[in-house]
Amino acid sequence: MTIEFVGLVGNQDGSESRPSTGPVVNKPYVSLSARAHESGGFDRVLIGYSSFSPDGIQLAAYLSHRTERLSPLVAHRPGFVAPTLAARTFATLDQLNGGRAAINFITGGHDAEQQRDGDFLAHDERYERTDEYIVLLKRVWTSGQPFDHEGRYYKVAGAFSEVKPVHGHIPIYFSGSSDAAIRVAAKHADVYMLWGEPVEQVRDVVRRVRAAAAEAGRENAIRFSLSLRPVLADTEEAAWRRADEILERAKATIGQSPRHRLRPGPPQNVGSQRLLAVAAQGKVVDKRLWTEIAALSGAGGNSTGLVGTPAQVAESLLDYYDAGITTFLIRGFDPLRDAVQYGQELIPLTRALVAQRAAGAAPALEARAA
Repeated sequence: MTIEFVGLVGNQDGSESRPSTGPVVNKPYVSLSARAHESGGFDRVLIGYSSFSPDGIQLAAYLSHRTERLSPLVAHRPGFVAPTLAARTFATLDQLNGGRAAINFITGGHDAEQQRDGDFLAHDERYERTDEYIVLLKRVWTSGQPFDHEGRYYKVAGAFSEVKPVHGHIPIYFSGSSDAAIRVAAKHADVYMLWGEPVEQVRDVVRRVRAAAAEAGRENAIRFSLSLRPVLADTEEAAWRRADEILERAKATIGQSPRHRLRPGPPQNVGSQRLLAVAAQGKVVDKRLWTEIAALSGAGGNSTGLVGTPAQVAESLLDYYDAGITTFLIRGFDPLRDAVQYGQELIPLTRALVAQRAAGAAPALEARAA
């Protein structure tokens, strides 16, 4: 089975260990980062979402104009625009970039974050709304004539869109670890997204989601993505020195970040709670799953890493592949530099190992060496 790699293009440079620089919408940086990901062999790049960030769909349109092959995976929070309008908006983007659009549905995991944009529904209600939202979105994409819809959250009469996705459907990536999230993902997701947990925990989640998808008649229709923060160097010792340096810079940087100050307190979402539970097990879990940034930042997002040489990290990715992961979202703490390094050293090696595994051959010994 083939694998795909997803990076991340932010609206400006910066990370937990690097203060953001430049204008909030830094066009030269967006363009340079997008081209670096494309030339590095990434398949897609995530464009994130928060209640205080620039609009991701417009960033995706700009990024699409600056690249030829790269797919923008746009994080989208249902409930703030009508699903009929969202369907036309994404279909238009998909037409403009030649069928490269993808959507990451993030329903929202913290009440305070939702309320900044005027959403006061409770957690499980938000997922019920997302379910209906996606049903309506897909119907707009596929219906050849106007239709009516009356549900719990949406009512439309004569809904229709002239613009359709290039391939009839836009890939749906879905985030959320609660029971309510998994129920909706099982019905709609092409790719279910997890944050970086130990291999056995990931294996358990894959089984659980696949079982829920089977109940919806979609057992073989859903794939799995894992998000990680690789820290690479020529030797394992050098990689851990780099990780320690990242942690020290993050201690000085995170408290000064407006993005961090706007975070609404301890996480309510299950995904972050799971990462913090992993971090409580120690600095390193499994072979090289690094948890200290997750612990420091409150696990507000993709914050666990893999530390080692490219061969060591590729070996760990292969362990996750064996657990059912076929998409890897990888981003670094020095975003542009790391994207280039991943493209040169990690992505080709991992693809080669997966190809060997798929062909039934043992991975090359030099690639699996410590």
